[in-house]
Amino acid sequence: MIAETEQIGARHATQWTPLAPRLLPSAKRNGTAVIKLDFNPRTGRSASAKKSSSQLFEVLAASEIFRDYRQAFEDATGLPLALRSAESWQLAHDGGRRQNGFCALMSQSNHSCAACLTMQQRVCDEANGTPGTGRCSFGLSETAVAVKDGENVLAYLQTGQVFFKRPTARQTTDALSQIKRWGLEVDLQKAARLYNETPVVKRGEYQAIVRLLEFFADQLGATASRIVLQQQSIEPTHITRVRQFIADNYQEELTLALVARQAGMSTFYFCKTFKQFTGLNFTHYVSRVRVEKAKSLLLNPHARVSEIAYAVGFQSLTHFNRVFKSMIGESPTNYRQNLQSV
Repeated sequence: MIAETEQIGARHATQWTPLAPRLLPSAKRNGTAVIKLDFNPRTGRSASAKKSSSQLFEVLAASEIFRDYRQAFEDATGLPLALRSAESWQLAHDGGRRQNGFCALMSQSNHSCAACLTMQQRVCDEANGTPGTGRCSFGLSETAVAVKDGENVLAYLQTGQVFFKRPTARQTTDALSQIKRWGLEVDLQKAARLYNETPVVKRGEYQAIVRLLEFFADQLGATASRIVLQQQSIEPTHITRVRQFIADNYQEELTLALVARQAGMSTFYFCKTFKQFTGLNFTHYVSRVRVEKAKSLLLNPHARVSEIAYAVGFQSLTHFNRVFKSMIGESPTNYRQNLQSV
């Protein structure tokens, strides 16, 4: 794996030029080949944390704000835009209306598809606080920008499948040679034509596009919390009633037993049902409500952080600071300072 560093937007990002990955023996699932890649996946996240992130991702992907932005982005730039789950092992732009024709052709083969997945994963691994940009074996560039809920990566905004300079005849010949070495059964004339039809974007223009994605990623991350709290999917009346009870009494000490009684359920069944319909456990949900209220109160520069912490129901300033940072990604004090500097 060869690494290069260049300036992307206003930040540094690492570029990866991946070699062809080593394919492990494939399996069949419902008649479809399942590709296994020889590199280590992420570890350290609990099953419940992954499930919660997955539920948040599904809500974001289906949200009107993302669908409208993707439509505007693709129409303005001519480039594909995908929101890819942090746990996904699928090609980001597969089947998209702006998918690069050459990339679509390559995705039909297990070998080249595996190479794309490997590059895509490397790019996402680099996108932790800074955009990650990678160049595939054929010289096309792809970028991922992390969408975070606090410090937790929910998804990646991905775009690219572009050249920064029009490919030379030598590059086209090398690309066709790579296809032959991998033994891909594709029409080489068609591959050459699609390769040379790949969009060419000037580096400066691409940096500006990535910068726009950074702003939108921040907006999506901030929206995630509100979407979860406002989501009113089909749910039992007692869960809706509990949401309202929490919204009305978040300043008070809310115990699991107290709220379960309000729902007329045992604590065990309440915990199971509440998480099923909200995607969050009871404690996390109450903390999220309180943090959202605290964000509003922090707009008042005369209110002390300690006063705000107790006003929204936290029993200690230390606990408030820790929970706020875990959800928002910065301390309450830094959050307020950044608001005032805007």
